[in-house]
Amino acid sequence: MDHISKYLTKEIKLSCYDDKLFKSDLIFDDHMLVWFISGETKIIQADDTFYFKAGDIFLIPRNVLATIINYPKNGQPHKTVVMHLSQKRLKDFYAGVGLGEMKKTSQKIISFSNHPFLESCLASLIPYFDVEGEFPENIASLKITEAISVLREIDKDVDCLLANFDQPGKIDLVDFMQRNFMFNMSLEKLGYLTGRSLSTFNRDFRKFFNVTPQKWLTEKRLELAYYQLTAKKKKPTEVYLETGFEDLSHFSFAFKKKYGVAPSQLRSTGSEV
Repeated sequence: MDHISKYLTKEIKLSCYDDKLFKSDLIFDDHMLVWFISGETKIIQADDTFYFKAGDIFLIPRNVLATIINYPKNGQPHKTVVMHLSQKRLKDFYAGVGLGEMKKTSQKIISFSNHPFLESCLASLIPYFDVEGEFPENIASLKITEAISVLREIDKDVDCLLANFDQPGKIDLVDFMQRNFMFNMSLEKLGYLTGRSLSTFNRDFRKFFNVTPQKWLTEKRLELAYYQLTAKKKKPTEVYLETGFEDLSHFSFAFKKKYGVAPSQLRSTGSEV
């Protein structure tokens, strides 16, 4: 994979992928503001799927599981400007802002299309990536503050997301796992998102599912893959990307071991196992 990232600071980067595609299962510690320059991205969350292309601007909330698949398009690389809205930056910003009662908001991706205010803010960063030497922190701070201010201007509900500094609390483990098993995350991360230490997560998991997390996750992912191949008629190369497997060969091996037939054969024959 040919991947190049240029950093102004650890919070602002220009990211470029030239390879055929790049897939990752991610959870961000910061809110991520993304402006697309070229290429395409498919982002899969538990309850929705999003598609973004050149010109689109969107905000990915922190602490949300997602599968992200990046593609080049029309001979152009997958290229984005990404700004991390860290908890420290946001706390400093909101320390001087009076907020009323905030309603609970969803953790879904927010799309701003190609809003001119945000596009102007993020496009103004492009020339800075060619500047030699260390980028001035005071200018980076001004650009991040500008981005937050623009977000608040064009979305009156965004404070409910950006000014929420709560950490994940203990939640229903069964419901969470049934909705998020397709994301290839470490058990430590899954424990954190359900408000548990790793040892408590493993103990509670065995209590509710009567099996190890690793075995349960593999079985659920294979069942989802089978459904996508037979009912949705998807290709194996699509399915493995969306069901938590690291690569096609690992997926094919595990699938054949469980169902006795390779994914490609199952799809081509349309047979039931």
